[in-house]
Amino acid sequence: MIEIPSPGTVVPETETSVIRRPVTDDESRRASRSWWDLDAVDYQAEHGAFLGDVDFVWCPEGLREADAHLLGDVRGKRVLELGAGAASGARWLEGQGADVVAMDLSVGMLRQARAGEERSGVRVPLVQADALALPFADSVFDVVCTAFGAIPFVSDSGAAMLEVARVLRPGGAWVFSITHPMRWIFWDEPDESGLIAKNSYFDRRPYVEVDEQGSPTYVEQHRTLGDRVRELVAAGFVLRDLIEPEWPAGHEQIWGQWSPLRGRLFPGTAIFVADLPSPPPTNAPRH
Repeated sequence: MIEIPSPGTVVPETETSVIRRPVTDDESRRASRSWWDLDAVDYQAEHGAFLGDVDFVWCPEGLREADAHLLGDVRGKRVLELGAGAASGARWLEGQGADVVAMDLSVGMLRQARAGEERSGVRVPLVQADALALPFADSVFDVVCTAFGAIPFVSDSGAAMLEVARVLRPGGAWVFSITHPMRWIFWDEPDESGLIAKNSYFDRRPYVEVDEQGSPTYVEQHRTLGDRVRELVAAGFVLRDLIEPEWPAGHEQIWGQWSPLRGRLFPGTAIFVADLPSPPPTNAPRH
């Protein structure tokens, strides 16, 4: 699921303020669940046509798994989609012959997934759960993937990587897309004002919207490219590729801060393609 709201669009500006400060796992969890429960209907109304009911779209640049093949041949493979939202990607994967589970923290988004099932006639198992505590046994999936789900919204994304590694079989793939880290340098505006560097790339404090009581209502985390690589390596993954989709010619749709103006100058999305290596045979020669 592509989870990229324009900050402040749900709660009126008079009732919320934006700060940069550390948050706990529990604060992030509560904020994300509440935000997406409240925003699910509006989000789907705004972006559902772009995402489709049975399609896997990696990013606002419009890169589709049908063209990119980042997950490889999924026929007969057990696949988990994290942060699946309305689960259009999971339904597309089911159509490619995968055995798919779609998981999301928000029951509101999972209701949208049920509605998508009704429209498309394609059903996949839906699970409400937290990416930091996946309710699955060890080594049960061949592929774990997410398009803008889970990873930007948990305070300890390194722990989420470890959870993904735990449920993957040796030799499995972990592929996820996020907002390109360099985008945090700029304000989230699609026009010329979004071309001016305003923030430090190295400021890892999360973007936090709080209500009048100071409680977080929306939290999004920033990590540098190097941070993401180190998280993957620490969890035992090998990074196979890093995709930075270019803005395609003729694509004029604005999605929050994603726009043709900005997209033609610098990347808006980073897609990490990683593998969990198989252990060497026990009788392998030692050097």
